[in-house]
Amino acid sequence: MAKIAILDEHIANQIAAGEVVERPASVVKELVENAIDAGATKIEVAVEEGGLQLIRVTDNGSGIEPDDCETAFYRHATSKITSGRDLFQIRSLGFRGEALPSIAAVAKVRLVSSSNDTGLGRVIEIEGGSLKLNEDIAAPQGTDIAVKELFYNTPARLKYMKTIQTELGHISDVMYRQALAHPEIAFALRHNGNTLLQSPGGGDLLQVIAAIYGVNASKGMVAIEAEDLDYRITGFIGRPDLARSNRGGMSTIVNGRYIRNQGLHQAILRAYHTLLPINRYPLVVLMLDMHPSLVDVNVHPAKLEVRFSKEPELNGFVENSVRAVLNGQVLIPQVVRQTIGKGPNRSVIQEQFHFPAPPLGAEEGASATGQTAAAAEGTLRPPGNGGAPAGGAPIGGAPQRSAAAFGAPAAAEGLTLR
Repeated sequence: MAKIAILDEHIANQIAAGEVVERPASVVKELVENAIDAGATKIEVAVEEGGLQLIRVTDNGSGIEPDDCETAFYRHATSKITSGRDLFQIRSLGFRGEALPSIAAVAKVRLVSSSNDTGLGRVIEIEGGSLKLNEDIAAPQGTDIAVKELFYNTPARLKYMKTIQTELGHISDVMYRQALAHPEIAFALRHNGNTLLQSPGGGDLLQVIAAIYGVNASKGMVAIEAEDLDYRITGFIGRPDLARSNRGGMSTIVNGRYIRNQGLHQAILRAYHTLLPINRYPLVVLMLDMHPSLVDVNVHPAKLEVRFSKEPELNGFVENSVRAVLNGQVLIPQVVRQTIGKGPNRSVIQEQFHFPAPPLGAEEGASATGQTAAAAEGTLRPPGNGGAPAGGAPIGGAPQRSAAAFGAPAAAEGLTLR
């Protein structure tokens, strides 16, 4: 008697859900990535009870054709790859076609989507992998998908969920990374009706940093831009005084996809070298653009880890580029004393720390290209002279946009001593 049999499709979907849907944040990530791939410029996420009761993602993207709505919930159904060659040039965020069927296998899902502006769309309702409703409905262009009672039919998975605040923290982290990776999109995150994130969507990464980390943190960010034959870097790196106790502030984004890569993190830390105390980590948002053939995003179920074909060269380029920008910054503030009052026996002195303006010539949009050679030699100049060589020309090409962008002074917060 045969001992090997083909698994039932419903069981196979539940097993796949165990790989794709680890927690509510996994659902948010998959659905938001689908909205980004659909060309949405506005994405709103509403969750209740840490995402276990409700996850609702609404976008104004291209939507799904009526005849494709049911097909989208079949395993391996996708519009993003058509042949094996496409796997070597992945340009979308989601491509495996497992997200929707995996989510629908362990939750109650309602999808409303319209691919045009005629006001007509299609509604699909699925519970535990079983189709309950598929009919026409009035709907604006875009997609509105609601995931209710996650893991309602898999109590063993539900039992291992953490507290509401823990799950909400993971959801917030996913949304923060997506907003940083796509500043051109307006993101909103609400939990039980309370707004946790509202990004402007104007394409200004510094404004997104301010929305996530606060305006004061954005004032300490320095722009970076570098390029060679294979790679291009843009983004912002934080001054050492913005250092944090964990790596949570280090965001590396490859071709619009947030990824975790130990090699890139180590390259960034080597660039900061002795500028950071032990066990402190910088606030960094690095955008890396490269040809899709140089990166394999198909090595992790959640696509959080990637493999680079020229990883040593990339790590060296990142390290040298970050170090070159740090070389051109004044990293030690000047102390300004001011008498603000007098008592009977003493004067009241106020001390404030000010970062001087960048060296003359560090214009908007300047690039770190061409400066990496000096950084590669390890010639980290003392910050007291602004990192300028003997001739007085600036080394760091990245400007300080943060203060001007928010109409705030470049001075750091003052420390009053009496």
